[in-house]
Amino acid sequence: MHTMVKGANIGLSALSADAGSVTVGLSWSSSTGEGDADVSVLLLNGTGKVRSDADFYFYNNPVADDGSVQLLGKTPTPDGSEDRIGFDLEAVPPDIERIVIAASRYDGAHFGELDDLCLSLVDGTGEGLARFPVDDAGVVSAFIFGEFYRRAGAWKFRAVGQGYHSGLVGLATDFGVDIDDDAEQDGPETGPEQEVVSGPVPPVVTEPVRVPPPRAAETTAAGSAGAGKPARPRTAKKKVTLPKAVKKSLAENESWNTARLFPVTALKSDRERETRATSVLLSVMAQVPEFGRRLTAGFGAPAGRMETFTEVSLPHGDSPRRPDGVIRVERAGKLWTALVETKTNGNPLKSEQVQAYADIAARRGYEAVITLSNDVALEGSPLVDIKIDGRRRHKVALWHLSWAEVAHQAQMLIRHEGVGNAAHAWLLHELLHYLQHDNSGCHGFQNMGSAWVPVRNGIDSETLCQGDARATEVTESWERLIRQVCLRLGGELGRKVLPVQRATRGTDPRTRRAEMADRLCLEGRLHAELRMEDTQGILAITADLRTGKLRTSIELPAVEQGYPLSKAKRLIRQLAAAPADLHIETLVAGSGAGPRGTLERLRPEPADILPKDGAEIVGFRLSLFKGMGTGRGSAETGFIRSVDEAVDRFHAQVITHLERRNARRTRAEEVAADL
Repeated sequence: MHTMVKGANIGLSALSADAGSVTVGLSWSSSTGEGDADVSVLLLNGTGKVRSDADFYFYNNPVADDGSVQLLGKTPTPDGSEDRIGFDLEAVPPDIERIVIAASRYDGAHFGELDDLCLSLVDGTGEGLARFPVDDAGVVSAFIFGEFYRRAGAWKFRAVGQGYHSGLVGLATDFGVDIDDDAEQDGPETGPEQEVVSGPVPPVVTEPVRVPPPRAAETTAAGSAGAGKPARPRTAKKKVTLPKAVKKSLAENESWNTARLFPVTALKSDRERETRATSVLLSVMAQVPEFGRRLTAGFGAPAGRMETFTEVSLPHGDSPRRPDGVIRVERAGKLWTALVETKTNGNPLKSEQVQAYADIAARRGYEAVITLSNDVALEGSPLVDIKIDGRRRHKVALWHLSWAEVAHQAQMLIRHEGVGNAAHAWLLHELLHYLQHDNSGCHGFQNMGSAWVPVRNGIDSETLCQGDARATEVTESWERLIRQVCLRLGGELGRKVLPVQRATRGTDPRTRRAEMADRLCLEGRLHAELRMEDTQGILAITADLRTGKLRTSIELPAVEQGYPLSKAKRLIRQLAAAPADLHIETLVAGSGAGPRGTLERLRPEPADILPKDGAEIVGFRLSLFKGMGTGRGSAETGFIRSVDEAVDRFHAQVITHLERRNARRTRAEEVAADL
């Protein structure tokens, strides 16, 4: 991989013969695990300006209609997180001469607080082409990492490394984006209320229109007329989403089942589930361009006319092979193809089967093999091991999708971001209903593995030793579960939810998991942390296998001003609607832990949580406890279900109330400032 320095440039054709479709990754880390930033892309013409506001792609406008740009979202890395952007350079309009890749921070944060800033560039097969490590970004809230530009009809890349003190607004304004400072942008825009029928929404029903709200913290730092008020670039394009409210059904009997586009009642065997699930998914991908592009852009597929096929037959030795599906995307005479292998109901992928498909793909010129199953892929721990013949000139990329990720992307589109029309929204709604049905077999990761029970028994009897391979297997299953929790919660909330990786820089993922396994053997606990966008603090999840309890918690910093008793009373007021069994622990300077008690006991006596020695209060830890399921699977007594329920309860009964209280206080402060 080519390492670049600030100001360096290189032609993409010199890096790869398949550089028409590339993916840019912007990565960073922070010591607290809370550091984050938002990526943005600007398409510039010969004047160095955007043609219109539609050429500015950010969290409210993530995908280009022609597929040339697609913000793919964040993925966790051992050191932090990486935000990926897919580019189909062959689809970029001819009057665009430069493509600027930038990122911005908010709430007064700057890039100098982040570590390991780096831009990476990979081609359509996933092979690394170049990287640009940023040594010192400085005290800036917006930063241009690099840019693509045309020279003599070919694309080149330049490592820029330029910061903006004026943030996203200043950066966007410099490139000709019109900034909207209207006060009416404080909340989401919705159309008039519509009557909605239950069940499937027919395409002829008028849907409410929604534009995602701006970040409240994004204000002009350079003192404009609207200083102090939310500001965002205008995005004229509005998208259709399905309504969340449902009217009472007209059915004569509540036991009647609504007619579904994709029925699940007749599925009786694993083969039927695999065949039906593959056909349902691939057909919706072909019919809903936004959804199809979202799932394939990260695999290097261009934006174009997509066709999908199932139960195909391809020659392979004495007997033909029948992959579950084929995806073909055509654009401007260029064809991108991929074989699809599907598993449902928790059935594992078979290495020999995937190996055969990889060999067929290499011989027939296919670009990729895509596996799809209930399992969640982990970095450094592939679900299947295959051998790639290095003597072949044609390279085949192996990619994996989990059913949980498919459901997440569908939910993000129809509930939060919107699609092109009501018919597409209805199709995605039917797909999501199918995937979430118990009989579909597409529920996601649902089994902690064969090592789960022996490890629990070994911890209970204190016979589990460090270095036991079964402990490593359990930590991998735990990491898969946490990533699925992030996908599910993020889809429901419409926010980025990512696992926090607190690891030494450059640590190999397998080494990190081995260390986690050793801690599991010593302490008998599994621990994970989740970072939710626009949420104060980090949600921690601890499964104590010795006591059989799950602990969900969050640490909140204490307000800087006020007497200790005022801080305690303010917290109790914020938690007025929280459950009585919520545990509150005071965090004090130095020793860390202070007095603790349940909310039920502290409501009448907030002073009981104050340190008796007058130590300085630096924060509070809020925790809920729940009994841990004993089974390894998703049954009523299952561990996986108990983790889902614990996270849902903590978010709904604790975090949501804190967010609402903070939102009301922030709005009141804004009004007071205006007065």
